[in-house]
Amino acid sequence: MRYDVFGVGNAIVDLQLKVDDAFLDHIRVSKGLMTLVAADRQLEILGTLADHSVSRCSGGSACNTVVGVADMGGTGAYACKTGNDDLGEFYVGDLRRLGITVPVAASEGITGTSVILITPDAQRTMLTHLGVSSKLDAGDLPADEIANSEYLYVEGYLFPGDETRAAALKAIEIAKAKGVKVALSLSDAWVVGTCRTLCWELIRGPVDLLFANKEEAKALVGTDDPIECARTIHRHATNVALTLGPDGSILMHGNQVFPVEGVHVDAIDTTGAGDMYAAGVLYGLTHGMSWQQAGRLGSHAAAQVVGQMGARLPRPFTADEIRAMAG
Repeated sequence: MRYDVFGVGNAIVDLQLKVDDAFLDHIRVSKGLMTLVAADRQLEILGTLADHSVSRCSGGSACNTVVGVADMGGTGAYACKTGNDDLGEFYVGDLRRLGITVPVAASEGITGTSVILITPDAQRTMLTHLGVSSKLDAGDLPADEIANSEYLYVEGYLFPGDETRAAALKAIEIAKAKGVKVALSLSDAWVVGTCRTLCWELIRGPVDLLFANKEEAKALVGTDDPIECARTIHRHATNVALTLGPDGSILMHGNQVFPVEGVHVDAIDTTGAGDMYAAGVLYGLTHGMSWQQAGRLGSHAAAQVVGQMGARLPRPFTADEIRAMAG
């Protein structure tokens, strides 16, 4: 296989900065949520941040996961839509510098951005303008590249948009036709609430591995008990990876349950924790690890991200570190 993981998702440049709760009140946004905003609203928000220190990197949920796989020594590609602008050039260059293939050409328009506001309690509030990322369509997908992958990884954030949903479903169709395993991240409880029927159709059908956090699982199943949620999902999904925040995670495979303890860390920023957990699990599964070992690697990788600002590992893992974390 040329790629361990072929990701499909939004191309979003993450703009990260620290703020206090009073700032969130000032710009009239709800704390802890991801909100889609129009271009003029995003420009308004960016204008209020002129005197703040801002860090930027290529982002988007599935992108973060593919980057994590690459930082562990794996191989990846990412299908997304960027604009023919400075941010688009930055985005593609950032991924290619990490050895990640970006097979979709840039198009006219504005590259998507996500303003990620981090409060002192480590909560993240995201204001996202999708830009041309929302124009990714089925015709952008390179079937041959997907066929050369062990896993296709799709983010649920693609489902609410007509064109991006068609692209996600086409990618899944290609993968199944080529014998490529399909992993799906539910991405957000809002996505589940909006596209619940589609999520269940995919879980009962082509999805080989489902990633979800406890809030997404609750939205999908309709019960507050995360363990019962996991059991219910596993009746339909071949494999399930359910994250429980600081309490660790549960993996279900072959009617077996593999509990994984959380890794203690002083939380600074939860951005990308679930994405990096998925990276650890996918790297482990594509490199000969057991489900328990892959879960441990995912848990350690997520803890590394939570203990810092930003959604990426502070540095690539060495082979010795990966073996130690996987146990």
